[in-house]
Amino acid sequence: MAQGSGASARSRRRARRRGSGRRLFAFDRRLGVPLIAGADEAGRGSLAGPLVAAGVLFDYDALTTRELRSLSALNDSKQHSAEAREQLYPLVLRSAARVVVVSRCVRGIDARGLHKTNLAALRDAMRAVTRGVAGEVLCLVDGFSVAEFERPQRAIVDGDATSAAIAAASIVAKVTRDRFMCHADAEHPGWSFAEHVGYSTPSHREAIMRQGVSPLHRMSFQSLAYQQLAL
Repeated sequence: MAQGSGASARSRRRARRRGSGRRLFAFDRRLGVPLIAGADEAGRGSLAGPLVAAGVLFDYDALTTRELRSLSALNDSKQHSAEAREQLYPLVLRSAARVVVVSRCVRGIDARGLHKTNLAALRDAMRAVTRGVAGEVLCLVDGFSVAEFERPQRAIVDGDATSAAIAAASIVAKVTRDRFMCHADAEHPGWSFAEHVGYSTPSHREAIMRQGVSPLHRMSFQSLAYQQLAL
């Protein structure tokens, strides 16, 4: 009895994951604008590596039933495994009207500060993904509004788990950044960047203590991992 109940619960969870995209697309459609652009970033809280922002534009008048069905599992990138994100990535590229990626390097983050860099990257992604698009476009940003942006926008709390456009941007940003960090692992051996992609994990902090920082580490980021190092 208990075993059957557990299997049933797992089936319901899988069904919810498969249907998450329908819920997110329904949210965007209720906004009443056919052109919806979403923006999100990856790497804001990491110790090493770039900050990557993505903008994804969906044209709801042009999206086909087949494209919507292919993205039925779309959700916040953090809710997916790396393998699932890689599977969703090309589906987003095929279904979106436009996709843009903006990257900010470590030295730029150190010079300008993380928050300013993040806002500027999101603004640049939204500008690029909507540049030259005729008609009304509503831009959605995960969590907060971006100043000095010319088109209508809305800040959506937990946007990457609410809006299809933002969730798609989160997938693109995360996959792009993770791929970069996996390549960086070969160029900067010893820090296991392919494993933690620059975030603060025990193994990453141990590597910093053991061999110091690499050119990919953010020197302006206040972290316990740095406090015992003479930087």
